[in-house]
Amino acid sequence: MSAKDLPVSRFPVPSLADMPADIRERIEAVQEKSGFIPNVFLVLAHRPEEFRAFFAYHDALMDKPGNLTKAEREMIVVATSNVNQCQYCVVAHGAILRIRAKDPLIADQVAINYRKADITDRQKAMLDFAMKVSQSAHLIGDADIETLKTHGFDEEDAWDIAAIAAFFGLSNRLANVTSMRPNREFYTMGRD
Repeated sequence: MSAKDLPVSRFPVPSLADMPADIRERIEAVQEKSGFIPNVFLVLAHRPEEFRAFFAYHDALMDKPGNLTKAEREMIVVATSNVNQCQYCVVAHGAILRIRAKDPLIADQVAINYRKADITDRQKAMLDFAMKVSQSAHLIGDADIETLKTHGFDEEDAWDIAAIAAFFGLSNRLANVTSMRPNREFYTMGRD
């Protein structure tokens, strides 16, 4: 069996026709914009109420204005998803990071070892904090917030970094448990 013949989830994936209208409309809008349906939408549609809650929180974190750029938000997702061994999120958000940063190399660098990536010291401090939230949030203290402040972040930014790392911890775990497969399209996006 080839990779393209493998299921996108170990759980049932509803057909578009069987989805609630609001979910189907959201998925069709994403398909129109990107040219394909990211598998995360199909897999999470298995549970409509959770789908709605998941994407409401996703959008609140990833699309809001603030001191973190959209590319920096994606850096957090890629770095923490790598340490959580989430293939889907590293590949999918790596594609988004390449596009938002306008840099075909950045996602691979951040996923493999952000400390050696071609990013700013500010971004490395942001990712250090995100990784600590992802791996040992119980150890976060005032000194961690103060370190962020020396790099131009404020307390609201610290909250955003922590919330993105925490939310994608949930997402990574769901993707791994469902055996969510990255769409083939993600592998080449933003590389030209």
